[in-house]
Amino acid sequence: MKIALVTGSSGLIGGESVELFATKFDKVIGVDNNMRSYFFGADGSTIWNKSRLEEKFENFKAYDADIREYNALEKIFAEYGKDISLIVHAAAQPSHDWAAKEPITDFGVNALGTLNLLELTRLHCPDAVFIFTSTNKVYGDTPNRLPLIELEKRWEIAEDHEYFKYGIDEAMSIDQTKHSVFGASKVAADVMVQEYGKYFGMKTGVFRGGCLTGPNHSGAQLHGFLAYLMKCAITKNHYTIFGYKGKQVRDNIHSSDLVNMFWHFYTAPRPGEVYNAGGGRHANCSMLEAIEWCEKVSGNKMNYSYMETNRIGDHIWYISDVNKFKSHYPTWDWKFNLEQTLVEMHDKMLQRI
Repeated sequence: MKIALVTGSSGLIGGESVELFATKFDKVIGVDNNMRSYFFGADGSTIWNKSRLEEKFENFKAYDADIREYNALEKIFAEYGKDISLIVHAAAQPSHDWAAKEPITDFGVNALGTLNLLELTRLHCPDAVFIFTSTNKVYGDTPNRLPLIELEKRWEIAEDHEYFKYGIDEAMSIDQTKHSVFGASKVAADVMVQEYGKYFGMKTGVFRGGCLTGPNHSGAQLHGFLAYLMKCAITKNHYTIFGYKGKQVRDNIHSSDLVNMFWHFYTAPRPGEVYNAGGGRHANCSMLEAIEWCEKVSGNKMNYSYMETNRIGDHIWYISDVNKFKSHYPTWDWKFNLEQTLVEMHDKMLQRI
């Protein structure tokens, strides 16, 4: 029997992983205790997605377990043992704003939880591929030191700065920078995943995501900006822009495209490798441009205001250079552009709201 184990299985990336790997594996084991509702309240709850996945896939089994609890995880690993051939670790405390409120909780989930999973993989299924969903926040605010120019609706890299024309690559330092508490806990996990690949020879891979998005995202004010923005466009609830004149730029990758990257890595793993994973030049927007897109797709005028103070450690301009991954896995490419993602997100949200 071939089994995939997915943490955060009711969330955006975990749920998308279940969708794909349930069609490719004999069984998919999910681990998710809906901590997202603790982080973000009712808006963040993923129970609806867990129910949807259980109804859709007979070979999906969900466990209500906390990744900080080693003994609880060990029971799951012991039950399935070497039949586990893939671990997709997507569980996280994902908000750098929230992390500052409870740093111990944040570090416990992001760093300790990751170490628990790595060690249990090493002990019970060392030949399994281990994929970690990291974040661009491991680079801290170093991207803000790039030579940026202000355009009408966005910040952009200076035209004569040829090196970053495709975005930010994996060579950017993660040292001597302000990460945010969240970014620091993800750095710890990110480096440990690399180490288990380099030191123990395990098939680990790190994917440093830009903005991860898609129709099954339970967007909340503190995390999941594109999904939450579309929700506000539909409901006409108020939205607040934080700093940088609303011209801050993010690339956005559809959850399906990211999980397809996981699949390519699984088929030919490179132990301890690191990849930036985002929408790149293919799919990116500023906050002001995102508002325009949401108004166009929803047909509603958005209710928003501007706050001068930016979030601590927030990026002014971040676009992922994914050329390293493309060079290693040349058959992979994006399937969704920004408009397609927003239209799908809008239509699915209308069914849930």
